[in-house]
Amino acid sequence: MRILATALAIVWLWPAGAAGQTTPATQPPPVKQSSPLRRHATFLLGAAAGLAVHESGHATIAAVLGANPRVGKTSGSAFSFFAIHHDPVSRGQEYVISSAGFWFQHAVSEAILTTHPQLRDEDRPFMKGIVIFHLGTSAIYSVAAFARIGPDQRDTRGMAVSLGEDGVPEPAIGALILAPAVFDAYRYWKPGSKWVPWASRAAKISGVLLALGAGR
Repeated sequence: MRILATALAIVWLWPAGAAGQTTPATQPPPVKQSSPLRRHATFLLGAAAGLAVHESGHATIAAVLGANPRVGKTSGSAFSFFAIHHDPVSRGQEYVISSAGFWFQHAVSEAILTTHPQLRDEDRPFMKGIVIFHLGTSAIYSVAAFARIGPDQRDTRGMAVSLGEDGVPEPAIGALILAPAVFDAYRYWKPGSKWVPWASRAAKISGVLLALGAGR
């Protein structure tokens, strides 16, 4: 429950507090745009930071739970990737660890989109790299969940087998992950909606609240 409370605070309260720090009336004047090459390089750095946020979520929560996180190769797929491995844990803890990457990336993307609702029109390639990477990550995981393909260590599979008494269908987890990505993509490309940000936050929080039913 302590981990759940911490995750809720990160996803929900941090962006709300950040929103109070910057308003359209206090936005600084537009800065001179950097060169295309520099923007592309900075965008890629932002994408790398997005990856670090996601993986640090798994590693941080696994460490808090005493599950000895470590980097290792994936298995069960034609292509080998790296993943954060950990010691065996309860099904409830497995859901939290598997979900933590999404929780962390949701919190960071929410903070960015809340404080910079017009991000698409701003010259902030680093922030754009983070947000776009997180949108792409959620989309890829969702496709893998719908098709039930990919390495055995994929996050959506770990979440699916941990819910309820006997687990839930993985495509249901795919929909859970895809929903906030769709809302955030709309916020990025079509800013100005009043209800979409709240729908996105509700979708993100629902994934956290499901931890209450994990392993039961």
